[in-house]
Amino acid sequence: MSRQQYTVYELYHTLQGEGARTGRPAVFCRFAGCNLWSGREEDRARAACYFCDTDFVGTGGPGGGTFAGATALAGAIAATWPDTARDPYVVFTGGEPLLQLDDEVIDACHERGFEVAVETNGTIEAPGGIDWICVSPKPNSPWIQKSGDELKLVFPMEVVPDGLDRLDFEHFYLQPLDGPDLEANTEAAREWCRRHPPWQLSLQTHKLLGIL
Repeated sequence: MSRQQYTVYELYHTLQGEGARTGRPAVFCRFAGCNLWSGREEDRARAACYFCDTDFVGTGGPGGGTFAGATALAGAIAATWPDTARDPYVVFTGGEPLLQLDDEVIDACHERGFEVAVETNGTIEAPGGIDWICVSPKPNSPWIQKSGDELKLVFPMEVVPDGLDRLDFEHFYLQPLDGPDLEANTEAAREWCRRHPPWQLSLQTHKLLGIL
């Protein structure tokens, strides 16, 4: 049974800024809510992803709102894609998108010709039918979804566990932790990737370019 409604913080057309599909035009649909952090600053220090740099509380972002059913949400996504553009592509993100993303939304987007991607923390098993899965597990959190297209770790961490590069992913990325130590973190991630293929460096190009 389809959800009665979907709560979206923001919905907009941009370029993918990270990972294997960096630079690809996409509609980003950022669902509200997360299962690893409330989004409140007073809870940040206790959160598994205390370093989160994303707003996902409420519906106040561009294009955000509450959508009554999968058809309404897919229609809003389709309306955000330029009329003359080919190869429509939507990235569901959050917060944690798999708290809301379901078969009905995936099917409704496919019916409109969209390729469907998700960026998840891996704590919830992804439904079938998703075309591109990026998993970014967080330390000291459950990790359920251990296959996909991209595995992305925020770096540095205490240790990169052995054997992750043998999991069922095509791409393996380290992404430097943003903040005051970004330059040092980028150098550390670069050096790790140099010494430990198949890990690759992923930069947040959308921040470098100053775009959403």
